[in-house]
Amino acid sequence: MDRESEDVLDAVGPRLRALRRERGITLADLAAVTGVSESTLSRLEGGRRRATLELLLPLARTYDVPLDDLVGAPRTGDPRIHLKPVRRFGMVFVPLSRRPGGTQAFKMIIPARPRPLEPTPQTHEGFEWLYVLDGRLRLLLGERDLTLSPGEAAEFDTSLPHWLGSSDGGAVELLIVFGPQGTRAHLRTPPGEPPSPHG
Repeated sequence: MDRESEDVLDAVGPRLRALRRERGITLADLAAVTGVSESTLSRLEGGRRRATLELLLPLARTYDVPLDDLVGAPRTGDPRIHLKPVRRFGMVFVPLSRRPGGTQAFKMIIPARPRPLEPTPQTHEGFEWLYVLDGRLRLLLGERDLTLSPGEAAEFDTSLPHWLGSSDGGAVELLIVFGPQGTRAHLRTPPGEPPSPHG
């Protein structure tokens, strides 16, 4: 085996341990779900057991990540990114990030409707940052009812009741960056340049 392949395999254990801790899963829980013994998983994470396809496939399924992400294999061949849109709540979410856990980025599309939907505010842990690309976005945030136009951005704690929709029934496209509790998006300005009042 060449040195590059050995380096890739040596990095699998720490990557698996970090992923499990990010997800808040114990070795015992992981063993119960994957059918791989707790001791084998421990040795795999500690680098005392060589990663094999037989061990990595159930882990990739459990974590719902591509096998390439577990081994950190360099991407080769077709440079195109094949994004898989997800439809939820009558909206389309296109994942833009592939990193398991942590901060996630999406393009969100709210389809045009004859009549705008009735708001159904939700709460959950985390922070959300959004940027409107096209259309007019209605953002309900706690007691506030805001309309954002293309080029406008907002950031908020998602433990506040919030809802996103179209303000006029037209289609809306926006970028969303969602982070777990305690993670916020930070916009930096070049040295000597004052921050924007809308930042």
